[in-house]
Amino acid sequence: MAKKIIFMGTPLFSVPILKSLYQNGYPIHTVYTQPPQRSHRGQKINKSPVQGISETLNIDFRTPENLSDNHKEYEFIKNLEADLAIVVAYGKILPKSYLNLTKKGFINIHASILPKWRGAAPIQRSIMNSDSEIGISIMKIVEKLDSGPVCNIYKMKFSQNDNAEEISEKLSLLAADKILDNVDDILEDKAKFTDQNHSKATYAKKIDKIEGKINWNDEASIILAKINGLYPVPGAFFNFNSERYKILKAEIGNGIGKNGEILNDKLEIACKNNKSIKILEIQRQGKKSQKISEFMLGSQMKKGLSIPNA
Repeated sequence: MAKKIIFMGTPLFSVPILKSLYQNGYPIHTVYTQPPQRSHRGQKINKSPVQGISETLNIDFRTPENLSDNHKEYEFIKNLEADLAIVVAYGKILPKSYLNLTKKGFINIHASILPKWRGAAPIQRSIMNSDSEIGISIMKIVEKLDSGPVCNIYKMKFSQNDNAEEISEKLSLLAADKILDNVDDILEDKAKFTDQNHSKATYAKKIDKIEGKINWNDEASIILAKINGLYPVPGAFFNFNSERYKILKAEIGNGIGKNGEILNDKLEIACKNNKSIKILEIQRQGKKSQKISEFMLGSQMKKGLSIPNA
């Protein structure tokens, strides 16, 4: 009997993995993804990236609002008698009752080196914590969040100038490659799963917009990690003359001044320990992003002024 695989995912991060499985001949029978969402103005319906690629590849997909207390979806997966479910940033809670509905269980590709950074925002938290490496973990899903036994971990170095969008893309491509080394072993019961050391677990809670507030009394490395970790959304920001400005790209400089002081006409801002943040790209609230040279042409942020903590 032919194998059947269920794929569950929603954002752009999931797309290369689904494409990789499909293009390498793995039998993706059904895709689950979050339902289309209205734009904030309610005029446009936005499909998830995974729905978009499923339509392109002509793969059947389903978009339930939730799986909890959803008899229809429970019965569908049960009757499918699938061999395996692969979950990549689906964004919906999988009820415990579902986890035995496929022959080999539910496998998750999680964007961290487990048990570090379990939870919703592992890439952002890793950058904001100034980690030197990140990775993906291929694990069995159990009832407790991201705590199942791990089959393989693949690590990747990154620099302080890499942002969350760039790292997410690299990890997605890494996962798209490495999942191919694992699926057959999992289907054939050859994969070895090892329990996590739960005493070393850390948690990557969902990002709150207010975390983007910049404190110029922090060290430059901490501020840069926030800028890169929260790019592109929700973004790291400061306020000036009652308007919010989001820093999209920056680097650390050696400028010296009072914390928050504008040091030159290129919007280099002093911070703790005789270091500075050199802003390279910025976005005024409600406006398009600008390179700093363009932004400063009409800006009131002049050398010698101080920018308050957000």
